[in-house]
Amino acid sequence: MNQLEMQPTSQTAVVPIAGRFDAHQVPHVQKTLASAYASGAHTIIVDLSEVNFVDSSALATLVQAMKRCREQDGELILCGVRQPVRIIFELTRLDKAFRIFNSLEEAQMAAVQAG
Repeated sequence: MNQLEMQPTSQTAVVPIAGRFDAHQVPHVQKTLASAYASGAHTIIVDLSEVNFVDSSALATLVQAMKRCREQDGELILCGVRQPVRIIFELTRLDKAFRIFNSLEEAQMAAVQAG
């Protein structure tokens, strides 16, 4: 289960995901993202540091979330992408579409600066 974390001083939400991010987990992630939008978050940081696999449905979910954030003048930021997952982003060239940071702290700093 994904636990939504809101940043108290900004309109930024953190969505940590763990394990396999695949078609089985997509509905849970979509529900968490919907909660983030409903709470007023314009920028969403998806923490993938505990994710060891992503499939095409997961990538589609992230792209849809990126589009939704952009429609609200926000951004979807990824962080903590492990090497096996990073390779999938590179093969699909989605590493060029998202801002990806090594750590949650770096992503939070970038969100504050973009702000």
